[in-house]
Amino acid sequence: MLAIKHILFPIDFSERCCGTAPFVRALADRLSAKITLLTAVAPIWQAGLGEGAIPVDMTELRQDLEVQLNNTFVPEFQGLAVERIAEIGDPAEIITRFAHTKGVDLIMMPTHGYGPFRSLLLGSVTAKVLHDAECPVWTAPHMEQPLSGHITGSNVLCALDATPQSGALIQWAAEYAELTDAQLRLVHAVSGISGWPERRLDDEFEKTLRSDARLVIENLQKSVGNTSPICVGVGDVAQVVRAEAERHNTDLIIIGRGTLQGTMGRLRTNAYSIIRHTPCPVLSI
Repeated sequence: MLAIKHILFPIDFSERCCGTAPFVRALADRLSAKITLLTAVAPIWQAGLGEGAIPVDMTELRQDLEVQLNNTFVPEFQGLAVERIAEIGDPAEIITRFAHTKGVDLIMMPTHGYGPFRSLLLGSVTAKVLHDAECPVWTAPHMEQPLSGHITGSNVLCALDATPQSGALIQWAAEYAELTDAQLRLVHAVSGISGWPERRLDDEFEKTLRSDARLVIENLQKSVGNTSPICVGVGDVAQVVRAEAERHNTDLIIIGRGTLQGTMGRLRTNAYSIIRHTPCPVLSI
């Protein structure tokens, strides 16, 4: 049975982190989970980064960081079990190593989407964590506006491909929905059609594509004993998922992000696109 008892919340004291804190609080409350607040800064080097550069003594900087950390999110997490840790080193490496070695069940962190160009890319630390982390990772919506709503997490949407591995994803999403008293829906996108030579599909052919895909998903559901409602869309995967999320006022989208042995590592192409375009948080496993 799924259990989330240790949440890792990496923070950089940014506005985005402040916006993520209420979600961490709400989920920790609901699951009676411990929270670890982790902050990390890379070493600073004297005389640039070239040959002969020497590291600055980071002792004082780390002490200042610990003071700042110990005074951050105190009222927000009052009454919860909270641990605070400050480290010196590559932030993404420290986050993933801590998660691997300390029994973290879930990492919760924002993405960075400010400005016309940065909105196209995930923050580098978030992207590395999504690629390397072995545990599930929750990410805030990748949008410029501050996140509002969706804190209750009462409506969950699970985005699936049609591979046999999706059965395990359905089961994980169903257990998460049960654990958090949420309603679960499934969505699948039949993609790649716009590149076909015909360019245009008649209604009957599209209906056949939807029907065939639905049958595959229903068989996956049967294999894990799930009966959640299904939507099958035709078109770009991220756009289909976004449209379904908006239609049902979804609070959280659950996706798979592959394996380290895959060609794209853990962060597959569709996972990246879904995270960048969805209107609500995404939990990737």
